Amino acid sequence: MGDRGTSNYSEATDFILAGFRVRPELHILLFLLFLLIYTMILLGNVGMMVIIMTDPRLNTPMYFFLGNLSFIDVFYSSVIAPKAMSNFWSESKSISFAGCISQFFLFALFIVTEGFLLAVMAYDRFIAICNPLLYSVQMSTHLCVQLVAGSYFFGCISSVLQTSMTFTLSFCASRTIDHFYCDDRPLQKISCSNLYVHKLISFFLCSIIILPTIIIIIVSYIYIVSTVLKIRSTEGRKKAFSTCTSHLGVVSVLYGAVFFMYLTPDTFPELSKVASLCYTLVTPMLNPLIYSLRNKDVKEALRKSLEKRYLNSTFTVM
Repeated sequence: MGDRGTSNYSEATDFILAGFRVRPELHILLFLLFLLIYTMILLGNVGMMVIIMTDPRLNTPMYFFLGNLSFIDVFYSSVIAPKAMSNFWSESKSISFAGCISQFFLFALFIVTEGFLLAVMAYDRFIAICNPLLYSVQMSTHLCVQLVAGSYFFGCISSVLQTSMTFTLSFCASRTIDHFYCDDRPLQKISCSNLYVHKLISFFLCSIIILPTIIIIIVSYIYIVSTVLKIRSTEGRKKAFSTCTSHLGVVSVLYGAVFFMYLTPDTFPELSKVASLCYTLVTPMLNPLIYSLRNKDVKEALRKSLEKRYLNSTFTVM
């Protein structure tokens, strides 16, 4: 069995992405849905990056991290959405072996980086609220760059380990991946290798990635809530909490979708795909909306940017 698996693995040149098992006439509807979501992701996140880079008032650590969050959202959704949309029109729905590895690697890189970045953003809010007088000193430009670089570093290390571990498996059961992108669980299903060690290492990797980030977020917010509750004025408490609600919303949406996906039994693959859709495309679509709707600075910067463009267009016409 092992020899046959190795032989088939070495001969494999592509996989088939089964996607959503729906009637063919619904593929057009799904294509339009994916196209709408992906367009909103690009407009929302690229718009957020432009606003942050062009408005001097947003030149703060919080918006530096938010700009990087938008950058990550654009790229990891771009790893998934275009291929998924093209498969709605394709008869073969194939993805090359190298393409599958690249998709797996890049998605793992960006999603893990986002997890660490959200933990960094929670730490930033902790310093801003609990030590406001030392904020500009503690959250220096140098430290902010190091924290973002560290997030990418851990994302890259994790992605290299996960990718190398997954694609050294033998795939002899089938070439059909029951998903709309190359993910670990569907790839395990078509492997004929002994998965005990693979699952053990995967669990260990998930633990050292997810647990520290969640602990940092939870501990940061315990201190934040404790500090805010000591503020006497209601207006002061609302102002302090308002800087955190957007971040909490993003964290809740991402981790809620991830946990739901991994807690979904393998006996419900379509449910797992819907959960995956939530954190691969819906989450990066919602992130800029959450921050723009809940953040006065972003709304003000957006309003001024639109007014400036309107005035420029008016003078051009005149």
